[in-house]
Amino acid sequence: MRVRLRFAKRGKVRFTSHRDVVRLWERALRRAVLPVAYSAGFRPRPKLSFGLALSTGHESVAEYLDVELVEAVDASEVDELPWRLSSELPTGIDVVAAALVEPGHPSLQEQVLTCSWRIEALHLEPGHAAQLVDAALAADELVITRSRKGREVTDDLRPAVRSVAVVGPTGDGTELDAELAVHPRSVRPAELLVALAPGLVEGRVLRSAQWIWSDGVRAEPLDAAVELGASRSPLAEASVTRRDQPDVRPRIRGGEGFPAPDREPRFATASPGRHTGSSP
Repeated sequence: MRVRLRFAKRGKVRFTSHRDVVRLWERALRRAVLPVAYSAGFRPRPKLSFGLALSTGHESVAEYLDVELVEAVDASEVDELPWRLSSELPTGIDVVAAALVEPGHPSLQEQVLTCSWRIEALHLEPGHAAQLVDAALAADELVITRSRKGREVTDDLRPAVRSVAVVGPTGDGTELDAELAVHPRSVRPAELLVALAPGLVEGRVLRSAQWIWSDGVRAEPLDAAVELGASRSPLAEASVTRRDQPDVRPRIRGGEGFPAPDREPRFATASPGRHTGSSP
């Protein structure tokens, strides 16, 4: 069976690369003692399927991960996964929702077609930003030159720009709300700013949603996702993370400062491919 998780990546942890986030998740799943399925071969790896990779330095409240399990879990255990996993993850990464995925369900990479972004354009006044947005949306083409696989390519971004709106001023510029396509070619927030006006530079960037489309209807990849109000939430301050404030998350490990759990974890599996017996 498969469980889909929605998680946020905010604060200082935004500078962690996607590859390192994968390693953090592998460790958190082991420490949470979940019955994760592993691949075969000389070096078994947990069967995890992430959604669209997030650029290093960007924040998000809408990241997704599918975890394949070797044992069935009931609804109550799925409901416990957000706090159970968040307590094993670094500050700034929080699981906000979990749900079972039907067998044969398409992968996240196949499903997601557009993403919503909150983009800070540095040193741009809101009035000027509104003029640039109106001109871009009225244009038939938004042609820029960008690097793709080590070579320069000229592309028209206009078909991939679903919407752009001015949210309001920030301390260093103006915040925009944009929905950008990811197929057949994706548009990065920085590329959108260049299309609006050459020389515009991004500040804080937050992915507020990923969207799948079915018969013209837009929906989130996780039907049971918690309503975060992400499309209206402000960007977090760089210094505001859970390490700067008291940590009130539930503790599940025993020892000083970590009260023992009310019950033992249901799942206790040894690391795959390792001999657990005594030495001869």
